[in-house]
Order: sequence, then C-alpha cells, then structure tokens
Amino acid sequence: MNAQAGNTHEFFVTDVSAPHASRASQMLKKYPTVKELFGRNFLTFPITVGLVAAQVYLSYVFASLPWWALLLGAYFVGAFISHALFVMIHECSHQLVFKSHTANRLLGLIANFPHLLPSYISFEKYHLKHHAFQGIYDLDSDLPSRWEARLIRPNFFMKCLWLMLFPIFQAIRIFRIRSTKAFDAWTILNFITQIAFGWAVVYFLGWKALLYMALSFSFSVGLHPLGARWVQEHYLTEDPDQETYSYYGPLNHVSFNVGYHNEHHDFPAIPWNKLPDLKNAAPEFYDSLRSHRSWTKLFIQFLTDRNISLFSRMIRTDK
Repeated sequence: MNAQAGNTHEFFVTDVSAPHASRASQMLKKYPTVKELFGRNFLTFPITVGLVAAQVYLSYVFASLPWWALLLGAYFVGAFISHALFVMIHECSHQLVFKSHTANRLLGLIANFPHLLPSYISFEKYHLKHHAFQGIYDLDSDLPSRWEARLIRPNFFMKCLWLMLFPIFQAIRIFRIRSTKAFDAWTILNFITQIAFGWAVVYFLGWKALLYMALSFSFSVGLHPLGARWVQEHYLTEDPDQETYSYYGPLNHVSFNVGYHNEHHDFPAIPWNKLPDLKNAAPEFYDSLRSHRSWTKLFIQFLTDRNISLFSRMIRTDK
C-alpha cells in the first residue's frame, strides 16, 4: 500500500480489497442475528412525502419574505430538509422502502422534486456501482476525477468553490464511467418530472419559491456543515489506511442516520432506522475504527487543512 499523510498530488493506492465484505462476513459468523436487521422500512414513504410537502410549503412562506430572510431560511432550514430528502433518495436506490423496484424508483423521483435537478435515476445507477467497485477509478463515480483534484488543489478558496459547485462536478464524473449507460427511459422520465415540478412551482408560487429550493439544495450538498458529509464518508482525514468513516454526531437525528457509513457499506440491506442497532449489536467491529463526531469541525478542517485535498482518497487497480 502506498499511503503517505499529506499526499496532494495523486490518490493513495492499495492492492487490498475494500474491507466491507470481509468485515460483514466476520460479523455474521459471530452475530448471525444481524440478519434480522435486514429488510425494508415502509415509514420512509410517508416521511418522504411529508418532507417534500414541507419544502413546498416553506418555499411559499419564504417567497413572501425579504431576500435576506429567504437566504437564511434556505441555509438554516431548507438545507436540512433537502439533505434529508437525499437520504430518502439513497434509501430508494437500495430498494429499502418497497418490495417493488418500480415503486422505489417512483418514490425516489418524488423525493427528487425539491432538488430541481434531475438526479435520482443517475444516483441510483452510479451509487450502486460505487458499492460494488469502491475505489476503482473507472467504475466508482464517488471518486473525484484527476483533473478535478488538480484543478481544486489544497486551497481554501478552491475548496469553497468545489463545495459550491459540488453537484456539477459530481454530474460530470459520470462521463468517466463509460461502462454504465448514462441515459435511458427512466432518466428521461426523471428530466420530464423535474421540469414539470419546477414549472408548477414558478406558476403557482413564483420565482422566489424556486430560488428558495435551489439555494436549499445547494447548501445541503455544498458550502454548509452538511456538505462535510461527502468528505466524512471516504476522505482520508484521520488514518491513511482507513478509507471509510462513520459520523456519530447529533445531526444524524435530522439526517436519518446517514452518518453510519461503515455500517451501511458493510450491510446495504439494512434500512436507515436500524443502522444504530447494527453498531450496538457488534460494537467491537466499529468502536476500533476512526470516526467523526462533528460535521462542522470536519467542514472547517477540510477547508483549512492543506494536507487534505481531493486526492485524499483510496483507489485500487484490481477490480
């Protein structure tokens, strides 16, 4: 393994497989009852619909307020709802709500509405590939592109720019993953439904309501402590030999336990509400791993620490 702290010019390289399958196998041998946590959580359906309805209502409320209030509302309220909807999208992509793949996809399209950009279908395709081929540069779109990492550099202002434009950088990465078909009938449907939703918001609620949703989405994945989630999951911020990190801070309560990332990678068939139960059932497998307690602290660390760059990721060459 080539892993040197502060590497800012190339990814870390390993010839070791991702740790999740082997750790899951060990856990199942020691704690076979872990299988009882597998399944679906139907409550994700009403929660998703409620979050979408809340965001639509708040867009109506903040559209009637001054611009400064709209901006603060998007940052301190809307961003958390938008981020929670990302978690619901994540659950749908893993088929953890309904038995029917189609039903999960339809709910994912609904959860995508307030984000405005048509991203659910693409997320499902490329996120599942991330699980299957973690760290394989040509197959894992969660990895930054090399040109992206060279462009941003370990520079405070460039990192801010990267977080502000994170959805754009992430969308461009899919063209690197040539083994996956980027467009199909579901992708087109995703585009149509998002355009229709955006038009309806403007028609019934006005442009300021649309702006509130756009800002909420931007903050939820970008220049906001919530944006540290993308750094928390796989950036080598603590240990150059550990490529996946969990977050156990209080924001899990409003982010539906999405911080339990090692747990999720070990057992993607466990829904969000039971991930803490997994950690409690097999504490020795997780307590020994490095983890994060504050997204805000990590957010500041990522922006200010010149030893952390977009190259602070682990890649493997053996599929």
